Amino acid sequence: MAFMVKTMVGGQLKNLTGSLGGGEDKGDGDKSAAEAQGMSREEYEEYQKQLVEEKMERDAQFTQRKAERATLRSHFRDKYHLPKNETDESQIQLAGGDVELPRELAKMIEEDTEEEEDKASVLGQLASLPGLDLSSLKDKAQTTLGDLKQSAEKCHIM
Repeated sequence: MAFMVKTMVGGQLKNLTGSLGGGEDKGDGDKSAAEAQGMSREEYEEYQKQLVEEKMERDAQFTQRKAERATLRSHFRDKYHLPKNETDESQIQLAGGDVELPRELAKMIEEDTEEEEDKASVLGQLASLPGLDLSSLKDKAQTTLGDLKQSAEKCHIM
C-alpha cells in the first residue's frame, strides 16, 4: 500500500518541483551546447550540417567500395562457374546497379587472364615442363621445316 502511494504522489511531486526549480528549456540546451563549443548558434548549426554532409559522403564512398568488391567477386564467380551470391547482387544494386571496377583491379584481372591463357595454350604447357628448352626445340623445328621445303623443291611430282 505504501508503495502505491509513494509512486502516485512521488511522480506528481517530481513533476511539480521540476517545473518550478531552474529546469532548462530544450531550446536553451542547443544554445548551451553551442556556447560550450565556443560558437554562436548559427555557427553550431552550420557545423552540425557539415558533419552530416561529411558522414553522408563517407557512407556513399563506403557503399561504392563495397559494390566494387562485390562486382569483383561476382566476376570471379562467373569466371569459375561458381554459384551467385545474393548479398553481392544487393550491394551492387544498392550502389546504383552499374558499378565499374577500379582501374587497378581491372589491370590485375587482365594480367591474370593473360597468364591463364598463356598457360592454357600448348606452348604454355610445354614451357612449364622442367628440363625442356623451347628455343632449341624451335630451332630444330625450323631446320626440319627448311629441309622439308628443300626436298619438296627437288621432288618432280610437286
